[in-house]
Amino acid sequence: MRNSRLSGSGKGLGNGGGKGRNKGGSFGPGGYCVCAKCGKKIEHQQGVKCTTLKCPDCGHTMIREELLKH
Repeated sequence: MRNSRLSGSGKGLGNGGGKGRNKGGSFGPGGYCVCAKCGKKIEHQQGVKCTTLKCPDCGHTMIREELLKH
């Protein structure tokens, strides 16, 4: 027998909504990619994830500046 709370609605019991970081949105076209190791900043390029870039100074993976501020 199925749980009546689940049948028909197509949604689980959680409150999160499955949106992930930044509530499923993006940080926009501007901003910077920053090296978490040495602090080097480079301008973010639209359509290119910061995590796909390596720091030009030390080779560490870059991350979006907004994620460092949390």
